[in-house]
Amino acid sequence: MLVTTPAIVISALKYGEADLIVKAYTYSDGLKTYMLKGVLKSKKGKFKASQFQLLTQLEIVANHRNQGKMEYLKDAKILHPYSNLHTNMVKATMLIFLAEVLKNAIKEEEPNKALFNYLESALLWLDLNDKIANFHLLFLLNLSRYLGFYPDAASRDLPFFNLLEGVFELKSINNYCIEGRNVEILRQLLGINFDTLSEVKLNQQTRANFLNMLLLYYELQSDGFKKPKSLAVLNEIYS
Repeated sequence: MLVTTPAIVISALKYGEADLIVKAYTYSDGLKTYMLKGVLKSKKGKFKASQFQLLTQLEIVANHRNQGKMEYLKDAKILHPYSNLHTNMVKATMLIFLAEVLKNAIKEEEPNKALFNYLESALLWLDLNDKIANFHLLFLLNLSRYLGFYPDAASRDLPFFNLLEGVFELKSINNYCIEGRNVEILRQLLGINFDTLSEVKLNQQTRANFLNMLLLYYELQSDGFKKPKSLAVLNEIYS
């Protein structure tokens, strides 16, 4: 079926000498994989490799067979040109990390329009703002809502947070119940938006500790999720 849809590039892997295998999260059909033949060598082709940088937002025309195999693009154009996401070193490093998280966390070839809208608006916010030190923390926390394991905030005043069950507890009942500063930060982030994120004041070590906790939460809640390899580079940027 021929489809015209917005899409967000999740990964682009070189295949052979001139081809690209691109994973994109589409508005119409969820996660899709495309083979782009000759794109790395052709100067006159329909596509340019620069169109498929990480988390670029495109409008694509594709023939979706929906058989779990690679699809083929017929056309693609950049839908929302970024001002500095790929040129600002800190933002570009964060993009690498976020793209790896999304690649690990999103598996289904099915539409989730609320998730797509969240990714679209969050990336545009990141592009337009400079106070972004805690962006990835709130991004991951809010992303969990669309993946089905956002923390239950009903009892948020209780002292422990159970990473295994996603709920606050009165006392520790397993090895995955945390307390202290990470729980305080979690309470601060629950329910806020990116515009008020700068009010959350964290130093480098506190931020890194909370991120490690969030990634463990993802590992416990999302089958097959692995801690991103780009985490070390992200931590280096903030050190």
